[in-house]
Amino acid sequence: MITLKIHHRTTYRYRQPVSLGSHRLMLRPRESRDLRLISSAITVTPSATVTWAHDVFGNAVATALFQGMTDTLVIDSAAELRLDAVAWPVFDIAGSAICYPFLYADDEWTDLGALAIQQYADPAGQLADWARAFVRSNPTDTLALLKDLSVGIPGRINYQSREDEGTQSPCETLDRGWGSCRDFAVLFVEAARSLGFGARIVSGYLYNPTLEFIGSMGAGSTHAWAEIFVPGAGWITFDPTNRSVGGANLIPVAVARDIRQTMPVTGSFSGMSDAFAGMTVEVQVTS
Repeated sequence: MITLKIHHRTTYRYRQPVSLGSHRLMLRPRESRDLRLISSAITVTPSATVTWAHDVFGNAVATALFQGMTDTLVIDSAAELRLDAVAWPVFDIAGSAICYPFLYADDEWTDLGALAIQQYADPAGQLADWARAFVRSNPTDTLALLKDLSVGIPGRINYQSREDEGTQSPCETLDRGWGSCRDFAVLFVEAARSLGFGARIVSGYLYNPTLEFIGSMGAGSTHAWAEIFVPGAGWITFDPTNRSVGGANLIPVAVARDIRQTMPVTGSFSGMSDAFAGMTVEVQVTS
């Protein structure tokens, strides 16, 4: 078990005062058996009315409503938590799912719903063909297949940090041969879905004290990875960027069907078309 502190500050700057619309904030770490939240606070400048709710996936979502005008917006999140995820987890996969292909139970299939459906077009079957190449035999070991698929992404795709917004489609990532952690996560999830697995995107923080993990410029940063639902074991964590299984160094904030549903901060403003001057994001994850 390790105690971690997370400081996440987002600053928006405008060339002249603007009127801020509502902002949606997903910054509170997601509690689980492996993660116990000690404290969490969000401070917004200028002051705002902040309300909380849970979305359809059970993520904690804050909504900030503003009055007046400002030339600067600062959203400051501080959290302290205890992380108890093991480095080398053992998964108790149900006998019916040890070998792939397998069938989910009717209730599982119903509840997975859209999480088992590809969200990006693959008209030529490029992604499906690439994913099927990891199926070595019929039947084949389920966990080995998923590990091979996860490791196969950095084996073919070069990691490249991107500051611009948005995510590449899986076919774009395969064609370009490079991508960021969010591109890796989306490619893995969509490939797994093409093979019939229920999968979801996870966003949060990467704790990187030894600087050995990819996707962080220091001891910690925002990060994206994936989870696959396997009967018996439940949701299994895969980080294709770092070829890892399990969440020993990962702090989840949000899970979703699509990565666009996990943005830490989204919002709007009203002002001149050239009012936006820029933004900065600072993240620290320390023990």
